[in-house]
Amino acid sequence: MDPNVRPETMERITTPELAQAFIDEQVAAVKEQVRDKKVLLALSGGVDSSVVAAILIKAIGDQLTCVHVNHGLLRKDEPEQVIRVFKDELGANLIYVDAVDRFLDKLAGVDDPETKRKIIGKEFIDVFAEEASKLEGIEFLGQGTIYPDILESKDGIKAHHNVGGMPEEFDFELVEPVKLLYKDEVRVVGKALGLPDSMVYRQPFPGPGLGVRCVGAITRDRLEAVREADAIVREEIGKMDPAPWQYFVAIPDVKSTGIKDGKRYMGWAAVIRAIHTVDAVTAKSVEIPWDTLCVIRDRIIAEVPGINRVLWDFSDKPIATIEWE
Repeated sequence: MDPNVRPETMERITTPELAQAFIDEQVAAVKEQVRDKKVLLALSGGVDSSVVAAILIKAIGDQLTCVHVNHGLLRKDEPEQVIRVFKDELGANLIYVDAVDRFLDKLAGVDDPETKRKIIGKEFIDVFAEEASKLEGIEFLGQGTIYPDILESKDGIKAHHNVGGMPEEFDFELVEPVKLLYKDEVRVVGKALGLPDSMVYRQPFPGPGLGVRCVGAITRDRLEAVREADAIVREEIGKMDPAPWQYFVAIPDVKSTGIKDGKRYMGWAAVIRAIHTVDAVTAKSVEIPWDTLCVIRDRIIAEVPGINRVLWDFSDKPIATIEWE
């Protein structure tokens, strides 16, 4: 039987009871696979890697080392949440790498979206490889691979690299406890593991993070404006019932004229994006109540330096993509 094919007899995990049975099964499997060796895991704070980390902690405890790389492109308070949940509450052996200056210096002046993505991806791999080289006795690499990753790789939709692009000299055996699960099942398992809802139900977030929402060449002041405005949008739109599938802010590198304290005030425009989709191949804009839009507008302009107007992007996909870059 191919270990990368989900058995037809595998029951969909929809209840806490089924989730707990899966957790018990995977804890036993990880113990059997790893034995007394050590595992390294890149922990982003996303639901997939977070669930893998929680399972590995239950299975092998301090034989697991997690590496959390802060590249400066994460959403507000995300690094702090990762440290609080995994280091302080779950007792994980967590290495925190502050690589903000390293990433932002490399990205300075780069306005092409694909070049930005490549720089961020390569730099992340380099930082992770450097941290791995400092550790001894690592024989396994934990990965948050889920079943859609495998299916998309087989169908040629996107490449799925088993070791995430790690250099060849890092010859790790993989530990992938959730690789046969769909995203909704991963969330059910995360709840059963006791992870906070803010982590379990975290919205889809692009690999390059806020780097593709700070449209054009990234500057530190505009990046901070994206982070702060995005936090406001997520707080206010998150109150909608039901909440959209995804909602965020993008800020293009364009300034317009405004008035502040009776004087000319040149500022950026914060663009609100809220969509619903099933598969992310197509997407429909979600109607946002006028009162909610007004609250968001007033808060962003009052609380976020550098912004003097707020726009609403209600384009569908196609022709507009979900992300701006």
